[in-house]
Amino acid sequence: MLRHGIFTAPTRWMEVSRRSFKGVWIVHDQQEQPDIIVYYCHGGGFSMGSSFFYMEFLLAWVALLKNAGYRNPALFALEYTLVPDATYPAQLNETVAGYEYVLSLAQSSRKIVVGGDSAGATLILSFLLHLTDHNRLRHQKPGLAVMISPWVTLVSPNNRNTPSDYLDNSSLELYGRQYIGAKTSPDDALVSPGCCKDLKKWSDASPEKGWYFLYGSEEVLGPETRSLIDLLGKTGKDVNQWEEQGGIHAWPVASLYLGGTREERLSGLKSIVESIKACI
Repeated sequence: MLRHGIFTAPTRWMEVSRRSFKGVWIVHDQQEQPDIIVYYCHGGGFSMGSSFFYMEFLLAWVALLKNAGYRNPALFALEYTLVPDATYPAQLNETVAGYEYVLSLAQSSRKIVVGGDSAGATLILSFLLHLTDHNRLRHQKPGLAVMISPWVTLVSPNNRNTPSDYLDNSSLELYGRQYIGAKTSPDDALVSPGCCKDLKKWSDASPEKGWYFLYGSEEVLGPETRSLIDLLGKTGKDVNQWEEQGGIHAWPVASLYLGGTREERLSGLKSIVESIKACI
């Protein structure tokens, strides 16, 4: 509806398309340089979803950043290629290209918050590990990482069904293996970040102001998320978390669409904005 002009949003946004990536750019004031930029990757098991499906969530995020006191908040949502049109490492390469675009718009890398939910969070984790071996970008790490229900390890016996979560482990493994492709091992840390147990690697990959994880206690992916949080805690970096009791997968996103009250709809996003404000 936004794309076709059926209604307009108070916050300005535009589609960005380049040879190596594409996405959606949202900014409070197009005439001024942003003082904070969120770089976001959407979820969907690498095989479905779109930044446009998340548009209300993304617009609300920018609006809350403005309300929190930022002069000109902005957000770039990557529209990466889905499976089966492409498999790893195509999506990782697009994530790197999108970050370089955001860097060109930011005052400094420290003013960038990277984030994602589910498979999108997987791409951000892979991207941060990739930066440690990227000579040009390793010194331009983002200021903070916000991980919403990350799919930490794509194929793992710890990904188990729960009575409440809408995700199913067997379907997840199918989607994960489609993304991994035939030429990559599922144990490769750049395709499945939870396979990396190297503390130094994670220390080098960590943003300057650390991490903020949000996930539900009833998640299929919960055990692997907790395991990564414990590992990151051993690096000495700041690692904060909100485990929603009784919560399901990607609850901050789902509650925006399904919540019965304004407070319930915005609770996850407000927590994220508070965390950003405390760090940057």
